[in-house]
Order: sequence, then C-alpha cells, then structure tokens
Amino acid sequence: MTRGITMGGAELLDIAREGFWVTLMVAGPALIAGLLVGLAIALIQALTQVQEMTLVFVPRIVIMFVVIAISLPFMGAVLGRYTEKLFSLIASGGFS
Repeated sequence: MTRGITMGGAELLDIAREGFWVTLMVAGPALIAGLLVGLAIALIQALTQVQEMTLVFVPRIVIMFVVIAISLPFMGAVLGRYTEKLFSLIASGGFS
C-alpha cells in the first residue's frame, strides 16, 4: 500500500544541491587552509631550493587540524541544521 505523498525530481535535486553546499561549507575551511599552507611552503622551497617532502606534509596537516578544531562548532551547526531538515522531510513524507 502506497501513500499519496510523493517526492518529485525537483525536490530531490534541491536536497542534493543543499547537501553539496553543506559538504563545501564543512570541508571548505580545512581544504582552503591546506591549500594556502601548501602554496606558501612550495614558494619558500622554490626560493631556497630546499626539496624536503616532510617540510610540506607536516605543517599542512597541523594547520588543517587546527582549522578543523577552531571551526568544529560551525561544522556541527551546519550539519545539525541539514540533518534536522532531512529528518523533518522524512517524518512529513516529503515536501509540504
């Protein structure tokens, strides 16, 4: 037995689009910090001609962990809002 409430393609695309934005907002700060640190260290390595792989890897990981620790409340809030929205859509049977 099926219910009369259905979800169309447009609603599904809205949920998927919002999911991609949530992913970008949660992962973005750490990825941008890692990118900037990697570029800065690569520039320093090019200027000084020091080619050490751990010199790039370790600071990038440390900075990414620091950025994640600082932005953890923001990440939790964004994921919490998205999860609440999904659960309310599931409970209501679709878009209203």
